[in-house]
Amino acid sequence: MIQYVLMDIEGTLISVAFVRDILFPFAKQHLSPFLRERRHDPNVFRWTTECQDTIEHETGNRPAYEQLPGMLAGWIDQDRKLPCLKALQGMMWDEGYRQRAFSPELYGDVLPALTRWRDCGIRLGIYSSGSKQAQQLLFTYTNVGDVTALFEHFFDTSVGEKKATSSYSTISKQIGLPPHHILFLSDTECELDAAAATGFRTAHIVRPGTSGGTRHPIHHDFTALLIEE
Repeated sequence: MIQYVLMDIEGTLISVAFVRDILFPFAKQHLSPFLRERRHDPNVFRWTTECQDTIEHETGNRPAYEQLPGMLAGWIDQDRKLPCLKALQGMMWDEGYRQRAFSPELYGDVLPALTRWRDCGIRLGIYSSGSKQAQQLLFTYTNVGDVTALFEHFFDTSVGEKKATSSYSTISKQIGLPPHHILFLSDTECELDAAAATGFRTAHIVRPGTSGGTRHPIHHDFTALLIEE
């Protein structure tokens, strides 16, 4: 019996286009002024130092602080799943959300399904490559209001990469349930493969503009995803 539903965000709960066409360009546009104005912020210093460490490890050369905007913009274009980049993006998006520069739109079937599952006693959580801060901001400022209270956990890559089976073992332990009581919903087959290898139940969510696979049950929305059965 499913007791917990773990969900990806992009392509599952919201359109991939929101991140690709709105959040990423916003971060790129604001990188230079953000890093210049908040250079002495301890959190910014922590994450920019980690970015410099990563670049030095990868290239053998440590970039100057002033070089970071261009280098981080390149990482954004590559959609690098690095905690330091995700943390800095989250800080910039925080300003954008608070200024109402954008508002994420949940797919129309999402809120009714999440509410129904919660009413049935099913616990809900998020697992995304975006930082916990960025996840919580997204669900605070949705088109249907603040829905953060629906979710018990917000997992990010601090538990491990989404393609690694060990990540799902860690999540299972933190949730406090055996893997076979957890259903993972995602639009990405390799993530579903990793979850299934750990013992999770899986469902491949195929929204408009995304493609399905062959190794997991496919659903085009949450309407027919009868968790309570």
